[in-house]
Amino acid sequence: MATSIQPFLDSASERMDKSVQHFVDETRGIRTGRASTGLLDNVRVDYYGQKTPIGQLANVTVLDARTLQVKPFDASAAKDIEKAVIGSGLGLNPTLEGGVLRISVPALSEDQRKKMAGRVKQLGEDAKVSMRNVRRDAIKEMEQANKDKSGDVVVTDDDLKHGKDQVQDLLKAHEAKIDELAQAKSDEIMTV
Repeated sequence: MATSIQPFLDSASERMDKSVQHFVDETRGIRTGRASTGLLDNVRVDYYGQKTPIGQLANVTVLDARTLQVKPFDASAAKDIEKAVIGSGLGLNPTLEGGVLRISVPALSEDQRKKMAGRVKQLGEDAKVSMRNVRRDAIKEMEQANKDKSGDVVVTDDDLKHGKDQVQDLLKAHEAKIDELAQAKSDEIMTV
Protein backbone atom coordinates (compact mmCIF):
# COMPACT_ATOMS: atom_id res chain seq x y z
CA MET A 1 0.00 0.00 0.00
CA ALA A 2 1.66 3.21 -1.24
CA THR A 3 0.94 6.73 0.00
CA SER A 4 1.94 8.80 -2.96
CA ILE A 5 0.23 11.11 -5.42
CA GLN A 6 3.07 10.71 -7.91
CA PRO A 7 1.34 8.06 -10.07
CA PHE A 8 -1.63 10.41 -10.52
CA LEU A 9 0.66 13.31 -11.44
CA ASP A 10 2.69 11.19 -13.87
CA SER A 11 -0.46 9.97 -15.59
CA ALA A 12 -1.89 13.50 -15.84
CA SER A 13 1.40 14.89 -17.18
CA GLU A 14 1.65 12.15 -19.79
CA ARG A 15 -1.93 12.75 -20.97
CA MET A 16 -1.36 16.53 -21.13
CA ASP A 17 1.83 15.95 -23.13
CA LYS A 18 -0.24 13.90 -25.59
CA SER A 19 -2.69 16.80 -25.93
CA VAL A 20 0.18 19.17 -26.72
CA GLN A 21 1.60 16.71 -29.27
CA HIS A 22 -1.84 16.30 -30.87
CA PHE A 23 -2.07 20.10 -31.19
CA VAL A 24 1.36 20.21 -32.85
CA ASP A 25 0.38 17.42 -35.26
CA GLU A 26 -2.91 19.14 -36.15
CA THR A 27 -1.34 22.54 -36.76
CA ARG A 28 1.49 21.10 -38.84
CA GLY A 29 -0.97 20.57 -41.72
CA ILE A 30 -2.30 24.14 -41.70
CA ARG A 31 -1.17 26.24 -44.65
CA THR A 32 1.07 29.16 -43.84
CA GLY A 33 1.65 30.49 -47.34
CA ARG A 34 5.07 28.90 -47.68
CA ALA A 35 5.94 25.37 -48.70
CA SER A 36 6.51 22.86 -45.93
CA THR A 37 6.62 19.07 -46.02
CA GLY A 38 4.35 19.07 -42.96
CA LEU A 39 1.62 20.57 -45.11
CA LEU A 40 0.87 17.13 -46.54
CA ASP A 41 1.19 15.16 -43.27
CA ASN A 42 -2.57 14.84 -42.81
CA VAL A 43 -3.33 13.98 -46.45
CA ARG A 44 -4.33 10.34 -46.90
CA VAL A 45 -4.13 8.57 -50.27
CA ASP A 46 -6.58 5.84 -51.26
CA TYR A 47 -3.97 3.27 -52.28
CA TYR A 48 -5.13 -0.29 -52.95
CA GLY A 49 -8.20 0.30 -50.81
CA GLN A 50 -6.25 1.65 -47.83
CA LYS A 51 -6.05 5.25 -46.62
CA THR A 52 -2.28 5.70 -46.53
CA PRO A 53 -0.26 8.78 -45.49
CA ILE A 54 1.62 10.40 -48.37
CA GLY A 55 4.89 10.00 -46.46
CA GLN A 56 4.58 6.21 -46.79
CA LEU A 57 4.06 6.38 -50.56
CA ALA A 58 6.42 9.13 -51.64
CA ASN A 59 9.36 11.33 -50.79
CA VAL A 60 8.14 14.90 -50.13
CA THR A 61 10.70 17.69 -50.45
CA VAL A 62 10.67 21.49 -50.52
CA LEU A 63 12.07 22.85 -53.79
CA ASP A 64 11.72 26.52 -52.88
CA ALA A 65 9.61 28.77 -50.64
CA ARG A 66 6.48 28.12 -52.71
CA THR A 67 6.98 24.67 -54.26
CA LEU A 68 6.82 21.11 -52.98
CA GLN A 69 7.98 18.07 -54.92
CA VAL A 70 6.43 14.65 -54.37
CA LYS A 71 8.33 11.64 -55.80
CA PRO A 72 6.26 8.46 -55.42
CA PHE A 73 8.20 5.29 -54.57
CA ASP A 74 5.83 3.49 -56.96
CA ALA A 75 5.12 5.46 -60.15
CA SER A 76 1.64 3.92 -60.38
CA ALA A 77 0.66 5.77 -57.18
CA ALA A 78 1.25 9.22 -58.71
CA LYS A 79 -2.33 9.63 -59.96
CA ASP A 80 -3.76 8.52 -56.59
CA ILE A 81 -1.50 10.99 -54.77
CA GLU A 82 -2.51 13.78 -57.14
CA LYS A 83 -6.20 13.02 -56.52
CA ALA A 84 -5.67 12.99 -52.72
CA VAL A 85 -3.86 16.36 -52.75
CA ILE A 86 -6.59 17.96 -54.87
CA GLY A 87 -9.30 16.53 -52.59
CA SER A 88 -7.51 17.48 -49.36
CA GLY A 89 -9.18 20.87 -48.98
CA LEU A 90 -5.81 22.62 -48.76
CA GLY A 91 -6.38 24.55 -51.98
CA LEU A 92 -3.37 22.99 -53.70
CA ASN A 93 -3.21 22.05 -57.40
CA PRO A 94 -0.42 19.61 -58.21
CA THR A 95 1.03 19.15 -61.68
CA LEU A 96 2.19 15.69 -62.70
CA GLU A 97 5.35 15.55 -64.84
CA GLY A 98 6.99 12.22 -65.58
CA GLY A 99 5.74 10.52 -62.42
CA VAL A 100 6.80 13.44 -60.17
CA LEU A 101 4.28 15.86 -58.66
CA ARG A 102 5.09 19.53 -58.27
CA ILE A 103 2.82 21.44 -55.95
CA SER A 104 2.81 25.22 -56.01
CA VAL A 105 1.72 26.69 -52.69
CA PRO A 106 -0.17 29.89 -53.50
CA ALA A 107 0.16 32.91 -51.25
CA LEU A 108 -2.71 33.28 -48.80
CA SER A 109 -5.03 36.27 -48.98
CA GLU A 110 -5.56 38.37 -45.85
CA ASP A 111 -8.94 36.69 -45.28
CA GLN A 112 -7.46 33.22 -45.69
CA ARG A 113 -4.64 34.04 -43.25
CA LYS A 114 -7.15 35.29 -40.67
CA LYS A 115 -9.24 32.16 -41.16
CA MET A 116 -6.19 29.90 -40.73
CA ALA A 117 -5.08 31.84 -37.62
CA GLY A 118 -8.60 31.41 -36.23
CA ARG A 119 -8.37 27.67 -36.88
CA VAL A 120 -5.09 27.54 -34.95
CA LYS A 121 -6.71 29.41 -32.06
CA GLN A 122 -9.65 26.97 -32.06
CA LEU A 123 -7.32 23.97 -32.05
CA GLY A 124 -5.46 25.55 -29.12
CA GLU A 125 -8.71 26.00 -27.20
CA ASP A 126 -9.69 22.39 -27.93
CA ALA A 127 -6.33 21.22 -26.57
CA LYS A 128 -6.82 23.29 -23.41
CA VAL A 129 -10.30 21.81 -22.87
CA SER A 130 -8.81 18.34 -23.26
CA MET A 131 -6.14 19.14 -20.66
CA ARG A 132 -8.72 20.57 -18.25
CA ASN A 133 -10.58 17.28 -18.53
CA VAL A 134 -7.34 15.49 -17.66
CA ARG A 135 -7.00 17.74 -14.58
CA ARG A 136 -10.58 16.97 -13.56
CA ASP A 137 -10.02 13.21 -13.97
CA ALA A 138 -6.74 13.27 -12.00
CA ILE A 139 -8.35 15.16 -9.12
CA LYS A 140 -11.31 12.78 -9.16
CA GLU A 141 -8.95 9.78 -9.01
CA MET A 142 -7.00 11.30 -6.10
CA GLU A 143 -10.24 12.09 -4.24
CA GLN A 144 -11.41 8.51 -4.77
CA ALA A 145 -8.09 7.17 -3.43
CA ASN A 146 -8.49 9.55 -0.46
CA LYS A 147 -11.96 8.17 0.33
CA ASP A 148 -11.07 4.53 -0.31
CA LYS A 149 -8.43 3.93 2.38
CA SER A 150 -8.19 0.20 1.55
CA GLY A 151 -7.02 0.58 -2.07
CA ASP A 152 -3.56 0.04 -3.54
CA VAL A 153 -2.72 3.74 -3.22
CA VAL A 154 -3.81 5.76 -0.20
CA VAL A 155 -3.94 9.54 -0.52
CA THR A 156 -3.98 11.49 2.75
CA ASP A 157 -5.88 14.77 3.09
CA ASP A 158 -2.60 16.73 2.95
CA ASP A 159 -1.46 14.77 -0.11
CA LEU A 160 -4.82 15.44 -1.77
CA LYS A 161 -4.51 19.20 -1.30
CA HIS A 162 -0.90 19.14 -2.44
CA GLY A 163 -1.84 16.94 -5.41
CA LYS A 164 -4.61 19.31 -6.51
CA ASP A 165 -2.13 22.20 -6.45
CA GLN A 166 0.43 20.22 -8.44
CA VAL A 167 -2.12 19.15 -11.07
CA GLN A 168 -3.16 22.80 -11.42
CA ASP A 169 0.50 23.79 -11.88
CA LEU A 170 0.89 21.07 -14.52
CA LEU A 171 -2.16 22.41 -16.33
CA LYS A 172 -0.85 25.99 -16.26
CA ALA A 173 2.52 24.90 -17.67
CA HIS A 174 0.92 22.89 -20.47
CA GLU A 175 -1.56 25.67 -21.30
CA ALA A 176 1.35 28.12 -21.52
CA LYS A 177 3.08 25.74 -23.96
CA ILE A 178 -0.10 25.60 -26.11
CA ASP A 179 -0.36 29.42 -26.04
CA GLU A 180 3.28 29.74 -27.08
CA LEU A 181 2.91 27.23 -29.94
CA ALA A 182 -0.38 28.76 -31.12
CA GLN A 183 1.10 32.26 -31.12
CA ALA A 184 4.14 31.12 -33.08
CA LYS A 185 1.97 29.35 -35.67
CA SER A 186 -0.40 32.35 -35.94
CA ASP A 187 2.58 34.69 -36.41
CA GLU A 188 3.92 32.38 -39.12
CA ILE A 189 0.52 32.40 -40.88
CA MET A 190 0.07 36.17 -40.66
CA THR A 191 3.58 36.91 -42.00
CA VAL A 192 3.27 37.84 -45.67
